[in-house]
Amino acid sequence: MTEVYTVDYLMSTINSSFVNATQRPMSASGSSQRLGIAILSLAFIIGFPGNAFIIWTVLTRMKKHTVTCILILHLAIADMVVILTAPFFLNFLNNGNWVFGEIICKMCHYIGCLSMYASIWLISFMSMDRFLAVAKPFTSQLMRTKKSVRGIVLVIWLSAFLCSIPMPIYRTVVTIHTRFICMPFHKSPKHIVFQYLFETMVGFVIPFTIIVFCYLYICLRLRTAKFQSKHKTNRLVTLIVATFCLFWLPYHVVNIIQVTGALTTGLTAQKLIDAARTARPNVTALAFLSSSVNPVLYAYAGGSFIRTAGMGFMAKLFEGTASEVSSFKKVSQAFRQRSRNESIELGKLGGTLEESKTFSTNPTE
Repeated sequence: MTEVYTVDYLMSTINSSFVNATQRPMSASGSSQRLGIAILSLAFIIGFPGNAFIIWTVLTRMKKHTVTCILILHLAIADMVVILTAPFFLNFLNNGNWVFGEIICKMCHYIGCLSMYASIWLISFMSMDRFLAVAKPFTSQLMRTKKSVRGIVLVIWLSAFLCSIPMPIYRTVVTIHTRFICMPFHKSPKHIVFQYLFETMVGFVIPFTIIVFCYLYICLRLRTAKFQSKHKTNRLVTLIVATFCLFWLPYHVVNIIQVTGALTTGLTAQKLIDAARTARPNVTALAFLSSSVNPVLYAYAGGSFIRTAGMGFMAKLFEGTASEVSSFKKVSQAFRQRSRNESIELGKLGGTLEESKTFSTNPTE
């Protein structure tokens, strides 16, 4: 059913939706608009000062820029970049008119996609760093240098720049009733399948699988090693993974619905595509909110340092996070050393038993 992707269909769909929204301000469309404004406003109010505070803390309050601090700094930068686009979308949602032109339309969505990839991959790299600290502590110690981490972070940013290129290609500004709308535009179903399936696989399925695998291994390994802080660590890890899934899963579910609609024909395709278009603004706003969550998580985790460190509580938290990775290494090394010692003792015991057996069967005895 390729006709559903033609310009005429898109124009008629947006036209009817726009007319309904203007004629019935209390309609579902109006409610969805208000919800989007509320979510984006909340994201900006929390995310802008929160991420600015994290960047300021790492750059000015940290005595040593550890590997963990480097990753947190870049994660805050990725979140801050997308937060700065919120005023453009808030203006559009409030006025129903995109007044910033097509270039800004493409750039805002490109920046949003760039932040999505960079943030998720940085979080995945953090989980892999902790995984190596537990699974391969000696290898982690050799690889975990500022130079190597900066190189990996550079690769993450370059990859995010490249993977985000399809986003501005599939965005355009159309004119409806003298108003301008910044909206998706795909020439064929194949383009829809490519864009949204690529986003979901590279921006969610693969990194989320890595995160879950790494933290499950860490929790199981530290439980085996009887790590004293395992309960606190498990709670924080569960919170990180849960928030990641909470804010991004709906967005990628809508991606799959739209891909399914593009691959289907008939009335089913029509319903799936309409459902995806209806849900996309709100799930996009929800995903946008994820850029403001990390400062809240850090404040929650570092609450115990506020009384003693004041404005420097975030620095204390980051220092503690870095030392926690070192603790992972020490626990894992101790666990491995104990296993080696037990193997040596068993070897010695086996040799002693063998000698005793030989001595007892000596015919001259």
